[in-house]
Amino acid sequence: MTVDLEESRAPFGLFNTHALRPGRLPALARTSPWRYVVQRVLAAIPVLFGVAVLTFSLLHLVPGDPARTLLGIHAPQSAVSALRRQLGLDEPLWRQFWHYLDDLVHGNLGTSIYYDAPTSSLILSRLPVTASLVGVATLFSLVITLPLAVLAAARQNKPADHAVRFLSLLGLGMPSFWFGIILLLLFAVSLHVFPVGGWGTTVLEHLRSLVLPGLTAAIGICPVLIRSLRVGMLDLIDADFVAACRAKGLRNSYVLVGHVARNAMIPTLSLLGVNIAFLIGETVVIEQVFNLNGLGLLMLSSIDNRDFPVVQGIAVIYALGVVAINIITDLLTAWLDPRVRLG
Repeated sequence: MTVDLEESRAPFGLFNTHALRPGRLPALARTSPWRYVVQRVLAAIPVLFGVAVLTFSLLHLVPGDPARTLLGIHAPQSAVSALRRQLGLDEPLWRQFWHYLDDLVHGNLGTSIYYDAPTSSLILSRLPVTASLVGVATLFSLVITLPLAVLAAARQNKPADHAVRFLSLLGLGMPSFWFGIILLLLFAVSLHVFPVGGWGTTVLEHLRSLVLPGLTAAIGICPVLIRSLRVGMLDLIDADFVAACRAKGLRNSYVLVGHVARNAMIPTLSLLGVNIAFLIGETVVIEQVFNLNGLGLLMLSSIDNRDFPVVQGIAVIYALGVVAINIITDLLTAWLDPRVRLG
């Protein structure tokens, strides 16, 4: 993505606020979005291939035999050898990898060794939990970041600013699983406000079960977002357009949120996209802490059971999720800022 500084020397929407509305962006910002998406998807093919190679290689370097794990330590060697032949584990690694790539190209993620079910069906049954967790965590991160960053920028070098910066620094050094355990002990075990773990059966139970894990995941990325938005707002808070807004008699809170924070949000949005991609990987740990039956918990159990097809399939799905998040972030940035040109 590139920014054409000649197109606009001022932050977006300073004197022409209607340019922020959908459908009102200049032609420069709407340059072939579908073509850009196609280019990014094609560029993601080598990334997916690299993920497939790396996952396959690492799994086969891990000690353990899937056939022995499935049959147990007391199973006779003849039964283990027969199962290895049935699963194709006795073939050379290059041939196993070729079969894996051939199935992947045709959209087949294989069959689970442990569950004896299609890997795609296992992933689809767990995908809503992980996707909901990432969505709730993203919402929490925005709700936490915006008011704290505005408060810190408006009270620069004052106690409120120092408090926000201290909390951000504390959050950077706080392991997410430790914070999740603290939340469980406080709100689930002591106060009984939220469930200790699980996913529930109704929509309301789903939402309640996602509050603590979503907040845990959000705390992991909020410090970086707060620092980024605060710095961006401080760079704009003394700009001429801010003085003009205040001279018109606009309230200071409206100026800070509606103009300063809105213009400073662009780089923070790009940073949010990167951290959402990080959240996708972090769900592996968070789902384990809160016993959420999502892709992360499935991956950990499949690694323990040496269920190669499931681990490989989840790794590919995670890679696709990261690519999709990056593309969506770029499109949103171009939609918000008329100076941004896709390509």
